[in-house]
Amino acid sequence: MPDLRTIKILLFADTHLGFDYPIRPRIERRRRGYDFFSNFDYILQYAIDNKIDVVVHGGDLFFRTKIPGRIVSMVYERLLKFAEHGIPMFIVPGNHESSRLPESLLTQHPNIYIFSKAETYSFNINGVRVSLSGFPFVRHNVRDKFNSIINKLNDDTTPADIKLLCMHQAVEGAQVGPSNFTFRNGEDVIRIKDLPGDFDCILSGHIHRMQILPKNFKNTNRIPPLVYPGSIERTSFAEKDEEKGFFKIDFCNDGEVWNLDKLEFVKLPARPMVDLNFYCDSLNGSTIKVKLKSLLQKIDSNAIVRINCSNENIKKFLTSKLLRDIAPASMNVYLKGIRNITEQKE
Repeated sequence: MPDLRTIKILLFADTHLGFDYPIRPRIERRRRGYDFFSNFDYILQYAIDNKIDVVVHGGDLFFRTKIPGRIVSMVYERLLKFAEHGIPMFIVPGNHESSRLPESLLTQHPNIYIFSKAETYSFNINGVRVSLSGFPFVRHNVRDKFNSIINKLNDDTTPADIKLLCMHQAVEGAQVGPSNFTFRNGEDVIRIKDLPGDFDCILSGHIHRMQILPKNFKNTNRIPPLVYPGSIERTSFAEKDEEKGFFKIDFCNDGEVWNLDKLEFVKLPARPMVDLNFYCDSLNGSTIKVKLKSLLQKIDSNAIVRINCSNENIKKFLTSKLLRDIAPASMNVYLKGIRNITEQKE
């Protein structure tokens, strides 16, 4: 029998930690920030329980550039605790971090690697030579800069059995949104023909929908599969019908050559998003309140609800306070056209 071995890679991205996680809230309501942290914790525990060899975070660890110190500590303490399990984690700074992560002594653990510039890390996993190359998000004209970045990475790469490229960029052919908007041209889009063929797999964040490019990658010898795991939670209503999760990527060896064997998408619990079209024949505030409350009670109490109302006179009654008062405490609800109440400063 051949000597079958497996190297297991876990890829996740776009965790946006800190979103809707106010440090000193003045209003009692359901916070979406806990949803993001909960799925983040689940992924790290999954990696430990399933004896993953390498974890890659494809960027947008945080939800914005300037992060409260408490949020930074909450995230980095989790990374440090995870690193102590002996599993190396590689992180690509994304656009939400302005291509760099907050500095901290907590990230100096030898199992935490941050691509603060275009660079390659090489190491052995039980005698298997693995290299991970990566670079932080390129904001301006990545289309023209991409080839020179890859050339630099190739200069730094030592021979390896498994070669991975990690990034946080949009690539030609990627799709987003309910209308399947497809990235094609533009200085912020990498041409799919420019993807380097000397990597075994390309791991990327930035696109919130799970997908693999090119769609016929199994039938092409030159272009390696580019894997987008998508975000770990729904961040906007454009994602309301998308599954959320992460990828477990297996490389196997039959005794001679290492090959990509399996791309397994692992689903995460993501809160449902519901569009509610609301109209009432009466302009009486009490009547509007009763009718809307009745409709909300028929919706999953864990949902994020966006109310669509075209009548300006009715909309005057639909204040943030009223919506919080009549909705279940476990529900997030807001009025379309008015800033999402989960994003308001408090």
